[in-house]
Amino acid sequence: MEFSPFNHVVKLCIHGMIMEEQNKPEEAEQLFEKGWNEATNDFEKFLAAYYMARNQKIVSARLKWFEIALEHALKVDDDSAKSAFHSLYLKIARCYEELSYPEKAKEYDRLAISVQDKIFDKGPFYHGTKADLKIDDLLTAGGNSNYKAEFKMNHIYFTALINGAGLAAALAKGDGPERVYIVEPTGIFENDPNLTDKKFPGNLTRSYRSEAPLKIIGEVTDWNKPGSEELQKFRGKLENNKGEIIN
Repeated sequence: MEFSPFNHVVKLCIHGMIMEEQNKPEEAEQLFEKGWNEATNDFEKFLAAYYMARNQKIVSARLKWFEIALEHALKVDDDSAKSAFHSLYLKIARCYEELSYPEKAKEYDRLAISVQDKIFDKGPFYHGTKADLKIDDLLTAGGNSNYKAEFKMNHIYFTALINGAGLAAALAKGDGPERVYIVEPTGIFENDPNLTDKKFPGNLTRSYRSEAPLKIIGEVTDWNKPGSEELQKFRGKLENNKGEIIN
């Protein structure tokens, strides 16, 4: 499945994280447990189990839930889930370390190293904007951030999730229609550090950035556009975000 901030289980996990920030661990656990009970596929079960694990105070219980999260992540044939392997392996290793199983800890540390900084994604890749562009045009770094206008961005950003690019287009500055272009990186690229291993494990939004230009090779017109109410809530969260942009 494609990761979406509007997915029911994802929203429960986000609400649970808000409860954690408000120092309400019991309410958070109830929301994560609700997410687990209402998950309908391996991706949702992996995500809900990950947050169930984070909320456990007993190490053995934390290990159990992280292993459940890994079990379901391994069943998902999706680059979003694969991006979380590094984080899951490390957390499992630390649990075994606390439980005095050094050999198991080393085993999972080795697994973590084997996927560290690895990008599984082969695309296709998309960029959402309100700019009117043509095939073979190049998108380059140096534009203003959509989220903090005073920032000149040192990278150009893109995603492998078409609906994510559509959301970016809806949030972009400008009065033109929302456009989602198919793009081709012309140089090396990396996971977007503003999103990778932040609130969610790995790079679930399959968001990337590059200092090299992106070449436009096509355009898509069919994606799931968020409703006006959902979009307004999303804009509100961005406006209230106090975090620093890694530029």
